[in-house]
Amino acid sequence: MAVMLSEVYDALVEAGASEAKARAAAEQVASHNSRLLRLEVMAALTLTLVVAIFVMVINLSIRPG
Repeated sequence: MAVMLSEVYDALVEAGASEAKARAAAEQVASHNSRLLRLEVMAALTLTLVVAIFVMVINLSIRPG
């Protein structure tokens, strides 16, 4: 069974959506949330690598010799 956000499901059912449609929508929201989290992690890792490379370039350029 797919991951589902219960808050979204409960809100949709309370708003009048059928249980099947509310479940499908909540699963889609959870899926998009998971993808967004992966993108945020990848962006943070990329930024870390860029900063590390920048520090190495600066270090090499100011090193005497």
